[in-house]
Amino acid sequence: MSDSDRQQDIVVWGATGVAGRLLAAYLTEQYAPEDLSLALGGRNRERLGSLEADLCDRSEAWEDIPVVVGDATEPESLRDITSSTDVVSTTVGPYTRYGTPLVEACIETGTDYCDLTGEVNWIRELVDDYHDEAVDAETRIVNSCGFDSVPADMGTLLVQSFATEEFGAPCDEVRIYVEDASGGVSGGTLASFTELFEAASNDPIARETLRNPYSLAPPGERDGVDRGARRLPRKDRLRSSWTAPSPMAPVNERIVRRSNALLDYPYGRDVRCSEVVPTGGSLVGAAGSGLVAGGLGLFTAAMSVPPLRSGISRFVFPDPGEGPSERQIENGHFSIRVLGHGTGADGSFTVEAEFGADLDPGYGGTARMLGESAMCLLRDETDTPLDGGVLTPASGIGEPLVDRLRAVGFTATVNEVRE
Repeated sequence: MSDSDRQQDIVVWGATGVAGRLLAAYLTEQYAPEDLSLALGGRNRERLGSLEADLCDRSEAWEDIPVVVGDATEPESLRDITSSTDVVSTTVGPYTRYGTPLVEACIETGTDYCDLTGEVNWIRELVDDYHDEAVDAETRIVNSCGFDSVPADMGTLLVQSFATEEFGAPCDEVRIYVEDASGGVSGGTLASFTELFEAASNDPIARETLRNPYSLAPPGERDGVDRGARRLPRKDRLRSSWTAPSPMAPVNERIVRRSNALLDYPYGRDVRCSEVVPTGGSLVGAAGSGLVAGGLGLFTAAMSVPPLRSGISRFVFPDPGEGPSERQIENGHFSIRVLGHGTGADGSFTVEAEFGADLDPGYGGTARMLGESAMCLLRDETDTPLDGGVLTPASGIGEPLVDRLRAVGFTATVNEVRE
């Protein structure tokens, strides 16, 4: 248990949403009340009570789970909640719309925080407006602790740590490959995606954030050798395969670069980082990469036009609160491979990491990633020189998160690739 005299160890904020229910279910299945003091948080007491009854019915260990009620439009209610817990783990998006008051409350009350956001425009706001305040408060605000961006961020950390230890130098190029991912998408996730496009159409800072590949680096350090996420098919030079743009690259690449900057550039200042989708080495692979790139380009173009974006959001995307079926979640899986290439005293080398699980990436997998991130913060199981700030999984927690995920069924390996 925590050494704190606060009432709860962890509050799951947004517990009645799709991702929140999965997170709460995971924590109550994985941990017992004597190991974890848990509370369910949200706006609707009745729905929270129904969830609490359901979780207790499914568990022999949990007889009751406290419920805490608050509202993002009522900051005092959030401060009451954050002051009573050690860690807040939130699934409530779009974070651009609902996230900032909770971050403010956590910093004010010295409460550690983790979330699932992939909204880089909002992370940029937090970096600019709250990082120094969180550092002074020694409060860890750890963004992107789900499928965005734990596999990419932790895979890169594994590759670079291995390279430095084994070869005396970091990799000067890192490529993240989304090799396989199967699962469902909820209305809440797509609402956050829509919010990103809305912000880019109305806010010049949001547009600059999406334009600059180093936009999440500390102020004054927002430039470098990378040109940004790929948009076109390309034959990959690190492996014999055609590759297409990854829809997650605009988030994951920036998170990796922020990790490197916050940790004082252990990967080097001129490291190149990119994320792609491999499609194969044959003509079929070339055609596939073109189709993926073309489809992603058309979708991005459509989402950039306000009337089309509104129509897609209203008539194509599921409503917030709707999510994948249990069958989709159970049959999901993902595999992320990270290749790093560098040069040491004895010549060039290549390092490979694999990160994956037989779980739906956005839900089953993400629930475990976010849950174990919260447990690392609670138990102070971190390997980082940073005590506070607006952080990333690699810079705010580090390899102890990988250890916890291995213990709950994830694959996380790293080794040298021999020619």
